[in-house]
Amino acid sequence: MPRIIIFANGELPDIERARAIISVDDHIICADGGTRHALALGLKPNLIIGDLDSVTDAELQKANAKIVKYPRNKNETDLELALNHALIKKTSSILIVGALGGRLDQTLGNISLLSDSRLATLDCRLDDGAEEVFFCRDQSKVEGRPGDIVSLIPWNGVVKGIRTNGLRWPLNNESLYPDKTRGISNEMLDAAAEVSIETGLLLINHHRL
Repeated sequence: MPRIIIFANGELPDIERARAIISVDDHIICADGGTRHALALGLKPNLIIGDLDSVTDAELQKANAKIVKYPRNKNETDLELALNHALIKKTSSILIVGALGGRLDQTLGNISLLSDSRLATLDCRLDDGAEEVFFCRDQSKVEGRPGDIVSLIPWNGVVKGIRTNGLRWPLNNESLYPDKTRGISNEMLDAAAEVSIETGLLLINHHRL
């Protein structure tokens, strides 16, 4: 199964930077109003899923995609429904685009979705071209360029045994605590940086310059 791109109904601050992270062979799923982003990028969705309260009839007609409609009175966000559907596809990589910015509650909820244990063996990230967000459960690699900002944020508790390579202020078998801000605003020294942990769940936020 190719990589799955899920378009959420958040913001895309730079459509050209978003275009740069999409490949021609990606499988495209749109979470309701995320359809507008796919269409703006000239992409044809494989599936549109959600309660369809944020997508117009004109957009649905233009997309001409398979539709899975849910009632508006539901327990999940449209993005969660799209993510659940993607997991059925048995892919190894999921990129969620348009899930950052806008309402803070939605952004926090979107980030929380990545902590799902079903994603532990997958490469699953939120990315809008300008920045990406993902979890490190064991070891992770950040690819960018010198000067990019990388923040390491402990999620749901203390993260222990953190080691970094390629960041201006390294960590060597150290801990980060959720009530402290030590991991915020580190900088990449080269085109790649590496992060590993022993215990916990570490949120990595990579802001591209």
